Amino acid sequence: MANLSNEEKVIGIPRAMSFYNNYPFYYGFFNDLGIKIVLSDVTTKQTMSDGAALVVTETCLPIKVYVGHVLNLIHKGVKNILIPSIQSTDVKIYNCSKIRGLPDLIRNVVKEDFNLVEATLDKSEKHHGLYDFLEDCVRPFGITDKKLIKKASKAGWRCYNNFHVMAKSGMPYSKALSYALQGKVVISSSQKEYPISIALVGHGYNIFDDRVCMKISDKLEKMDVKVCTSLQLSSEQLNEGIASLGNDKYWANEDEVTGTAGHYLKDNKIDGIITITAFGCGPDSLMIERITRHAKQFGKPLLNLTIDEQTGEAGFVTRIEAFVDMLFRKKRASIVNKINIKENVAQYNTNTNMIKTK
Repeated sequence: MANLSNEEKVIGIPRAMSFYNNYPFYYGFFNDLGIKIVLSDVTTKQTMSDGAALVVTETCLPIKVYVGHVLNLIHKGVKNILIPSIQSTDVKIYNCSKIRGLPDLIRNVVKEDFNLVEATLDKSEKHHGLYDFLEDCVRPFGITDKKLIKKASKAGWRCYNNFHVMAKSGMPYSKALSYALQGKVVISSSQKEYPISIALVGHGYNIFDDRVCMKISDKLEKMDVKVCTSLQLSSEQLNEGIASLGNDKYWANEDEVTGTAGHYLKDNKIDGIITITAFGCGPDSLMIERITRHAKQFGKPLLNLTIDEQTGEAGFVTRIEAFVDMLFRKKRASIVNKINIKENVAQYNTNTNMIKTK
């Protein structure tokens, strides 16, 4: 393909699935090469409906949402849309079949006129590593210079690392992303103390998409609850979390669920755990079963929330409010018990000292 002018170098990225993990990298990478990124609009009820209309009913919600975002980009007039096939992120560490076959799925259900930019990342196979993946991403734009691609990848990692530095400091996802895209690193420590802390466990596309999770983080904040996620943890902590549940890592995104839950189950500063999973997700159902079992062993309250396109906000909020109320009552009870124990010890000591021997 002949080299395109900067005006013609436009790539669309659906605001779904791996977007929530990889977008800071994509932003730095494509911008360094002079490729303009166009994002699909934020998820709406219409996005879900449009995607659900093209796939079988049993398809999980994240895939339906992804299809809807692809359609949104096409209707915006974007011709080149990045639809990656992320097979494995390490040797024998695989994604689920729907994520692995995402390009084929889109190719078969979306009958619109657009250029599917299919890039494959498979670290379990030769010639499908990161740089091969990045070469696939930019080949449609006539960019084949490996030195340029490696240079752009460094720009991608800078943006990605800046995002994670801010996220690990406790900054909310959207705020950390906004600063990272501006090339800024802002570390601000919150002075507010929360009476309750909850670990929100789930894949990025389930807990950071405001429409999918119905802004659960904001709702919890308004209930005076501190929210912790996988973003506050290092890769070492996530791997230790998986091991602590007696599990070997198999799924590519298992650290977001099993690793996060495993770490926070052992954290005494965390009062409870909320998991958000999509109905019909096979890998998640296996992970949640293991987490539930270990939560009982650790004595840590756990709320499992399952979502699909029919999930109503009223019932969703009611369950969260009941769970938070239970945690507050549990915390108050523990404080009262500590006070009573101290008073009883003090009374016992005083009475003992008053005993006189003949």
